[in-house]
Amino acid sequence: LPAAVLLKDMKLMDVKLGQLPSWVAMRDFTPGGIVGAFRRGYDRYYNKYINVKKGGLGGISMVLAGYVVLSYIWSYSHIKHDRRRKYH
Repeated sequence: LPAAVLLKDMKLMDVKLGQLPSWVAMRDFTPGGIVGAFRRGYDRYYNKYINVKKGGLGGISMVLAGYVVLSYIWSYSHIKHDRRRKYH
């Protein structure tokens, strides 16, 4: 990585652990900045896994796995509550 790259222009994977707090402080936390970050993330995911010449099941299976994990997290309190109940 060239030394001339500013900290605010660095990607998260290129930031060293000691620079992380100041890198986070430079992020744009306005609603437009947050929406732009999600849009860039979606576009990057779409172009890497979905919009390819020879596609596989990798991109779709990641979305499905994420959905399964999120639905389990959302319903965990109900599952935990039912687990302690006696049915006899």
